[in-house]
Amino acid sequence: MSAIRPIQPRDPAILRLSSRDLTDLLAELRAESHELGLLWPSAKPGETILNGQILVSLGNVPASTLINLLALVREVRRVRP
Repeated sequence: MSAIRPIQPRDPAILRLSSRDLTDLLAELRAESHELGLLWPSAKPGETILNGQILVSLGNVPASTLINLLALVREVRRVRP
């Protein structure tokens, strides 16, 4: 995962993610982004697969969006003094 090279929604690695994996990623996103003022109180793993994409209940976005957001937040925290 990299902010420079975002993961694509149809990346086969996403299909191997379990609800527990998504829950852990959401917890990490909440913790990492809270300092930046980004809040995700209602985000949770989705139960839906749409067109082969696992969704996260953040307005039903692909799990890849969650992963890419986390990569961006990590990058901002890395370069921020």
